[in-house]
Amino acid sequence: MKVEIGKIVNTHGIKGEIKVKSNSDFTETRFQPGELVIIERKNKEPLEFTIASYRMHKGLHMLTFEGINNINDIEYLKGETIMQERDHEEIELGEHEFYYSDIIGCTVFDDDDTPIGRVTEIFETGANDVWVVKGDKEYLIPYIADVVKDIDVEGRRIQITPMEGLLD
Repeated sequence: MKVEIGKIVNTHGIKGEIKVKSNSDFTETRFQPGELVIIERKNKEPLEFTIASYRMHKGLHMLTFEGINNINDIEYLKGETIMQERDHEEIELGEHEFYYSDIIGCTVFDDDDTPIGRVTEIFETGANDVWVVKGDKEYLIPYIADVVKDIDVEGRRIQITPMEGLLD
């Protein structure tokens, strides 16, 4: 199964480097040189590339692909989606770790079993991830043990105990 790991937002320089906004987990592993990625294109066959270089720059992931050395060879892919096989041999999930693709789309419920909304996005903050939950309003839910009580990936359901003010 393939998962989306980012979108190509622009090129950088003239040597074929691209700027990628990631919405993926384990980017340090997924974007390493030698990793295979698939570019999904609208109404066209997907393309496979091998990552040649990776670095961070101003909050974006900067990539080059093997065999691409010129902006003209990559510019046509701006706006396209980068995919990768979900199960990666170097990624082992620990206890209470999940793939982003398992969490995004789940419905979040409070202690009274009232639906709050669906997880639409995940931010990495350093200390813990923060889930963007959209319902009547948009909520930022920290992925910490004091708040997130149960995650049922197969049932697409997350139970939380909101801290005071979290849902105001």
